[in-house]
Amino acid sequence: MEISTNQLLRFTTAGSVDDGKSTLIGRLLFDSKSIFEDQLASVTATSTKKGFDGVDLALFTDGLKDEREQGITIDVAYRYFTTPKRKFIIADTPGHIQYTRNMVTGASTANAAVILIDARNGVIEQTKRHAFIASLLNIPHLIVCINKMDLVDYQEEVFDKITHQFEEFSSKLLVKDVRFLPISALVGDNVVNTSENMTWFSGGTLLNVLETLHISSDINKIDARFPVQTVLRPQNEKFRDYRGYAGRVASGIYRVGDEVTVLPSGFNSKIESINSGEKGVQEAFAPMSISITLEDDIDISRGDMIVKKNNQPEPSQEFDVMLCWLNNDAAKPRAKYSILHTSNEERAMIKEVVYKIDINSYERKEGDSNLNMNDIARVKIRTTRRLMIDAYRDNRNTGSIILIDENTNETVAAGMII
Repeated sequence: MEISTNQLLRFTTAGSVDDGKSTLIGRLLFDSKSIFEDQLASVTATSTKKGFDGVDLALFTDGLKDEREQGITIDVAYRYFTTPKRKFIIADTPGHIQYTRNMVTGASTANAAVILIDARNGVIEQTKRHAFIASLLNIPHLIVCINKMDLVDYQEEVFDKITHQFEEFSSKLLVKDVRFLPISALVGDNVVNTSENMTWFSGGTLLNVLETLHISSDINKIDARFPVQTVLRPQNEKFRDYRGYAGRVASGIYRVGDEVTVLPSGFNSKIESINSGEKGVQEAFAPMSISITLEDDIDISRGDMIVKKNNQPEPSQEFDVMLCWLNNDAAKPRAKYSILHTSNEERAMIKEVVYKIDINSYERKEGDSNLNMNDIARVKIRTTRRLMIDAYRDNRNTGSIILIDENTNETVAAGMII
């Protein structure tokens, strides 16, 4: 399978505290030679000061002072690196239960989730919690890394037992692709280089899996959705009568000549031209940023959506959402919030909390309508005007919303439309 050299893979790490997430990312960066010399010198000096024999790999990701002092990950740390085959963005997310919101934030755009399990402890509650959130966020690929294999003498039986434990509960989750790898992040077994200590495993290294993961089919190419961000009227010699509708293709494919419908007005037209920058193209697809011109002069503004005539989202003023509450202050009953959906901003309120989810046991808790920080709940939302929505499971871009407190302008919740 040939992989585009500029293809970008976003992945998130998840695992319990001290499972070695930051060390794993440090090892990936270190062994793939993606660390600058000044970074290496700084981390080496800090490692020596802390009494380490070698380099403390976790320091490459723990950027906050409190993280370095306490030896834990608090905020989402983003790291970038490139190999000849792919570009990568890593979101290193915290393992502590009080930072569930940080994991949801870091994982929301990921193609893959790397879940770490300590080989000595096996599957624990936090493993199940992280796998559940990955499933909830519709992350297409799960890579389960059974770490610290050096501390269990690299036994194949330990790897097989934990694999079976994970498969037992993950069968209830909606995850399409799950892979298992035995690794040691600290020593470097099966991270970038093949382990000589686990010759019984023939599944390749973590970097090899990340480089060859097939992600092209993860994007929805069927449902064409183009939320308009702005209207372009350049008013110069080259583009004297140009009226282009600019934005990013959320999903699907648009071609010159396609019959389209503008929502919410419902007017129909045909695509006259598509521009990517100043260059004209015949077709565009997610996640390209483009401008479209139409054959008819239709009143279109920010927040409108250009879709295919025979494939339209559902305009709705009331819908159910799986909501993760992000704010320190609890949700106020029937309070008004700003709701952001694609490029559209309206006002909304939480009509009802249908149930909350215990993310350790997956049980539904009905009758509890209090939404506090890190809570995940199914809620009914009503908006002032109809939004053009899809189910999150079908379309992550047009199926997600965020709520903003109108008084403080803080983002208070993120949601996946059911």
